[in-house]
Amino acid sequence: MGSIEDVSFKIEENSGAENGKKFKIVLNVPMKRGFIENVKMIIDNKEYPLCHRENKNGMAVFETTIELQTSAIYHYYFSFEENGNFIIFKKKGNTDNKRVSKDEMWKMSVNFKVPNWAKGKIMYHIFVDRFKKSDDSLLTELPHRHIHKSWNEDLKTGPDEEGRWNTDFYGGNIRGIIDSLDYIKSLGVSIIYLSPIVKSQSNHRYDTADYEEIDPYIGTEKDLKELCEKAHKKGMKIILDAVFNHTGNDSKYFNEYGTYDTIGAYQSIYSPYYDFYKKKDNNFEYWWGMKNLPVCDDNSKHWQDYIYGKGGIIDKWFKLGIDGLRLDVADELTDEFIEGIRKAVKRNKEDGFIIGEVWKNPMRMNRSYISSGKGMDTVMDYLLVDALIRYLKYSDVDKIKDILNQIQNEYPDDTIKSLMNFTSTHDISRAVNIFGTNRFKLDGEWSWNLLDEDYNKSSSFTMSNEEYKKAIELLKTYLFTLTFMPGNISIFYGDEIGIIGEGNLSNRKPYPWDNQDKELLEYFKTIGEIRKKEPFLENAELNILDINGIYLMFERIGEDFKTLTTINRTDKESLITIPSEYENHSKIYTLKKSTKNVLKPYGGITLKK
Repeated sequence: MGSIEDVSFKIEENSGAENGKKFKIVLNVPMKRGFIENVKMIIDNKEYPLCHRENKNGMAVFETTIELQTSAIYHYYFSFEENGNFIIFKKKGNTDNKRVSKDEMWKMSVNFKVPNWAKGKIMYHIFVDRFKKSDDSLLTELPHRHIHKSWNEDLKTGPDEEGRWNTDFYGGNIRGIIDSLDYIKSLGVSIIYLSPIVKSQSNHRYDTADYEEIDPYIGTEKDLKELCEKAHKKGMKIILDAVFNHTGNDSKYFNEYGTYDTIGAYQSIYSPYYDFYKKKDNNFEYWWGMKNLPVCDDNSKHWQDYIYGKGGIIDKWFKLGIDGLRLDVADELTDEFIEGIRKAVKRNKEDGFIIGEVWKNPMRMNRSYISSGKGMDTVMDYLLVDALIRYLKYSDVDKIKDILNQIQNEYPDDTIKSLMNFTSTHDISRAVNIFGTNRFKLDGEWSWNLLDEDYNKSSSFTMSNEEYKKAIELLKTYLFTLTFMPGNISIFYGDEIGIIGEGNLSNRKPYPWDNQDKELLEYFKTIGEIRKKEPFLENAELNILDINGIYLMFERIGEDFKTLTTINRTDKESLITIPSEYENHSKIYTLKKSTKNVLKPYGGITLKK
């Protein structure tokens, strides 16, 4: 009879369809198998019968035409009866078992495609106030702002004398970033992601004061336009942080303190901005109860038009040359609001990119963030980052197996290829702290949950030489793994030179331009070089071969090339046995001079064929 693998199919786009596409489905079954009938394609539990069209070249050919609505992901398989026996034809594990799990099905997307420039690249995440300043000319005295006397002065992690947080500024600006483009490019970076740059009441600028104005300490619209133009000439894209879930209370929209000439929502129900904000029992709602962050009402037509209507904020930003958005707390925005953002992004740039801050599996949250094909392209990959850290530090095999299984089988393929796999972020401790110390909870929800959650006590925290050395070893292993995994590697500014910072305030130290870990910096540059030399990794499929308490082994399979990567999570040498097909490899990448038979402590090896 032959194995089930001798059955084949193809899916062809046929003609256009409103809000979707039409497809011609063709299934070929060898006639030698016998009498075939009741052929069906099952897509997300819906059956589509295929009719016999012809016999050709020893194949019985079955065909149908179907229409599918726009969606980022469909799961499908086939079934038929062969000589009276029920047969399942699926991606893997082909049996006659009628129960088919998602990991056994094929996936497809309709009208959903992530731009190629946002797949498998290196990102550089800049917290603008702390990266680099061109000079002090922008640092004029402004109310409720405190300017540091020098770039190397200790940061402040507590409230000021007025009880306000995050009011100390170093003056990092757009021109400083422009001056550093060659440095950023040397890391292999293709995407620069900027923390919020519009006028705000704090140094992190997640509490917007005016969406229409670049913060005066950061620069001007002309500066942003120049940054975009010069970055583009160097082959880099610019993404802005978009904070649309809330504004600051000291803003022209809320105006709690009367700082602005406008009548704010806090001041009067007759304010032109009153319907911008969400209320409960006529009281304003605040993000996580923080009184400086009133929550915006996504259902307000006025607010929607202001942000993503024609001529709105998104149009204004894209006219200055940006290429995409990172949506802050995207899981707190409504589906309708996110879809409106996508329409605005796409009308400005067909290849515009949208990444969302969603900490958990976006496909399991009963929302259409990505699955609808009308929202975000991808998310920050907190799940994989957390699982990989736990695996390297604590040998948590079950966690990483589960998370990789979720991502591979539940996420759209283009989403997987564009996930933001970060070293660290502005919201968590620095990578070297996470990898080098034991000041984190073993049983915390996240691997970066501190034993002492009072971040203010961490401002002067230092690491011993032994802790730092261990951290760098694990960080290199972590990076080597991500280099050959799907998705974008995102470097939080300064992680490449070993910045230390515990908690989500002390992690925002100014970039120490005169005090860099040169050896670590060179390693990051090497990672960037590998990504540039192996562009097939941008779209290659991931295949996990083995995960155990000693090593992780996986393949990336492209049309013309494939790689085998194995990393050692232990501090001891480990013997490995590679699949025989990789014995005659064409290229090799090693970490700590590992070989195809012996992994050095925290070492790794990648074979390409």
